[in-house]
Order: sequence, then structure tokens, then C-alpha cells
Amino acid sequence: MAEQYFEVNPSVQSAPVLTQVDFWGSRFDFYTDAGVFSKGKLDKGTQILLNSLPDNMQGTLLDLGCGWGAVGIILAKSFPTLKITMSDINMRAVDLAQKNANLNHVDVKVLQSDGFENISDKFDNILLNPPIRAGKALVHELFKQSAMHLNKNGSLYIVIRKQQGAPSAKEFLHTIFNVVGIIERKAGYHVILCKEQML
Repeated sequence: MAEQYFEVNPSVQSAPVLTQVDFWGSRFDFYTDAGVFSKGKLDKGTQILLNSLPDNMQGTLLDLGCGWGAVGIILAKSFPTLKITMSDINMRAVDLAQKNANLNHVDVKVLQSDGFENISDKFDNILLNPPIRAGKALVHELFKQSAMHLNKNGSLYIVIRKQQGAPSAKEFLHTIFNVVGIIERKAGYHVILCKEQML
């Protein structure tokens, strides 16, 4: 089986690439690399997720499965009062996210964690582009753990391609949250907002 970006230590040879991203009127510099999701570009799902968010993000936020750090860093630059934690299982991704945070002069907390293994805090917002290829059981566990790591009235935002299981994901999320809705449909992606966790 081919190595996936959700490995702890990718064995594929490192080959960093500096990428410029223009987003919401700001320019960002990001190092991306082999063995980390979406090398060399800001993927479509992330763009759609970011554009679906409220224009007044506040409080605390977890960028779960942050990859090379696009979501957390763009939000940190756009909402300076937002307290952001970024995590990934992939050590190469964690190193890139920290390097990119420094490069773009934002103050975020970056840590390595297999899901919520090393995360004890609760958050007002959690953002997730789930690792679908890791399997439904793991993805559903991330959904459940996210619910348990949200503050009261917190929000979980998930972006999933329709053909990769958005409808079944939404059905499962209804077993965890009282409020589950699709806030954006674009280019085959659904952005799902979950609130009022039952766990």
C-alpha cells in the first residue's frame, strides 16, 4: 500500500517547495513538502472551507490535521485575537506548520498529535478536513472526539467531498450533535457545521 500523508514519519524523500498563496487580500509564503497533504498548492477543499467561515471568528480554534498550516496561519493573520492551536499526526507536517507560522509572523501553538492523543484543551471552534483514506472508523472517531473537545456552544466545521462520503458523514454526525447543517456546497465539496454536541 502506498504511503499516506497521515503517517507519523513519512519515508518519502523530503523535497520542500516554497509556495505563495494570495487569500483574502493578503499574501502568504508557505513551505510544502512531499509526504504532506497538498504539496505545492492550497487545495480546493481548504479554500472552500475557509470561505464558508463567519467573518468574525473569535475565541479559541483547533486546526485538526493542519498539514503544512494553511488554515491556522491564514486565520491567525486575518483574526489576530483568535487563539489558534494546530495539530497533525505527521511530524513533517508539524515541522512545516511551525516554520510557516514563523515565516508569516503569526503566533500559533503547533503540536504533534494522533487525533486528540496530545490535546486536552477544549475549543470554541474546530476545523477538520478529514483523512478519508484512513478509513471510516478513524474519521468517525475524530468526529466523536471533536465533540468532546468543544466548549459549550462551540462549532465543528468539516469539509468533505460529496463523492467521498459527505452524505453518510452528515448522517453519522446527527448521532453526535443536535444541530448539523450544510453551510456550503461547491465544486463537489460540502462544508458541514455541527453544534450542540450530545456527548
